[in-house]
Amino acid sequence: MVLFVTKMKKNRYLIYALLAFLLLLGWWTTRDGKSNDIFPERVKIALREVGNQLLLQNNDSTSRVLPITRAGDSLYRVTFEKPLTMEPARLVATVDTVLKRAALPSHYITEVKQCTNDEVAYSYQVNLQREETLIPCSGRNLPEGCYSIELRFTKGGEVPVDRRWWLPGLALLLIVFLFDFLRNKKQQDRHLKESAGTIELGIFKFYPEQNKLVREASEISLSRKECELLEIFVASPNTVIKRDELTKKVWEDNGVIVGRSLDTYISKLRKKLREDDSIKLTNVHGVGYKLEVS
Repeated sequence: MVLFVTKMKKNRYLIYALLAFLLLLGWWTTRDGKSNDIFPERVKIALREVGNQLLLQNNDSTSRVLPITRAGDSLYRVTFEKPLTMEPARLVATVDTVLKRAALPSHYITEVKQCTNDEVAYSYQVNLQREETLIPCSGRNLPEGCYSIELRFTKGGEVPVDRRWWLPGLALLLIVFLFDFLRNKKQQDRHLKESAGTIELGIFKFYPEQNKLVREASEISLSRKECELLEIFVASPNTVIKRDELTKKVWEDNGVIVGRSLDTYISKLRKKLREDDSIKLTNVHGVGYKLEVS
């Protein structure tokens, strides 16, 4: 039983260590929310490079990519100074290459819209799970015209994750650990203290300092006199102890002289010990009493 309890405590401390490690790992690997505030600027830089590559694919090295605009929380738009043609396959490859190089999320939808009526001329969806990636009609080129490109992040966009939120978790774990450790230490100290002052007596455990007998989970209270008498008996089991000696140690040494009080307390002790047949308080006529322990 002691081995099992010890093993459980070790396992509990191992769990604390594992949780602390995971919290520290999360804190270490999470990008600070402040650095994530520049996410829109990073996207705009990447999309400007996408626009530049598309113009170069059109052999256009002089016209401009107009300012990249943010049309929503996760939506960005690229527009051009002059008309151009688009090859969907090259568009997909260019956007994928630039976003990966910029370490931007890999979940997004790209739409190519006509400037005149804002209708979608071409669109596709990219996802880390291949079955969710949709790239239709990649071999059909778009004729020369005025186009804008809109890119919307569908997951892992610009929701900032503040690494400071990990610190309360670490603090709470530390508080719980210290509370558990101190509680266990207190229990161990109490157990050691009780064990040091415990006397095994048949099916009972006798606690002289606490004036009690314990049988399994049941406590049997003892009066101070009963406790003092039982201490004398358990110190000399199976030995006759004279009435005068018992009276002197329990009563006369305290300045009290009694008559039949000894017999009364012996009777009370017998009743409290009667659950164990291996223990008997017997009367040795004319001499005293003996605690018989099998």
